[in-house]
Amino acid sequence: MGEERVLKEIERWEREVSSYVSNDFEKVYELWVQDQFNKLPKPVQRKFFESIDQWLLYTYTFLQGTNAQAEAYNRILQVGRTYDEDIQQIEDLRKLSIEKLTYLSDQQVARNRVYSFVQGGATGAGGWLLLGVDLPMMIGLNLRTVQLVGTSYGYNMHNPIEMVVALKVLHAGALPKRLQYEAWEELKGDIEQYDRLMSQEKQLTNSSWIEQPLRNVFKTIAILMFRKKLFQGVPLISVGIGATVNYKTAKSVSDFAKRFYQYRAIQERHH
Repeated sequence: MGEERVLKEIERWEREVSSYVSNDFEKVYELWVQDQFNKLPKPVQRKFFESIDQWLLYTYTFLQGTNAQAEAYNRILQVGRTYDEDIQQIEDLRKLSIEKLTYLSDQQVARNRVYSFVQGGATGAGGWLLLGVDLPMMIGLNLRTVQLVGTSYGYNMHNPIEMVVALKVLHAGALPKRLQYEAWEELKGDIEQYDRLMSQEKQLTNSSWIEQPLRNVFKTIAILMFRKKLFQGVPLISVGIGATVNYKTAKSVSDFAKRFYQYRAIQERHH
């Protein structure tokens, strides 16, 4: 019964994502971004995305090696053992019902959304240093969320294949909503061929991802515009802009990750 309910929730979410219609501004903006980026020489474009991919791989590996991440994994296992004493390692979590796994995941998601909200607010209130590190910190927090969600559903994030899957989920979840359904369908198709993922020489990011750093540039401009609008010494508007944008990004990524790992866990139980 629990699986049926979750599948219906996933179907509702799919319909919501697939039925999203871009407004005129989004269409014009998308064409402008693609046109400007296509003016760059092909080798420059390729080098740009290769650099992003390398940075994402490095960030993923770095996060996996932190004490905070190890402690988070241990907390997930401890909660899992309250449901089943025989759970010894991450993969054993898959023995739990999908509703219990969803509860584990929701705990991680809620905590990391708060982190993203606070980090965005700090960026709005802080100086140039915080503005400069805002994008990498935001991506790092969202990547950590994907890692914790995947772990909550019993997938070992130290596995190289799971690393590639998690990075693809991050990329898809951070896309503008109008592009998410296509990425969702691609990820669903990958479920049957994970053993071939590592042999595919395919970039993790592409031209659709270029809008993320551009959105961050616009956010930074908005923060700077309202930086001097103080309320009792605090730039509340700038703080609100930073916190809201980062929270919305975190929500988009975490919702996508949750639905993907739910779908994957259910599919693998019946194959």
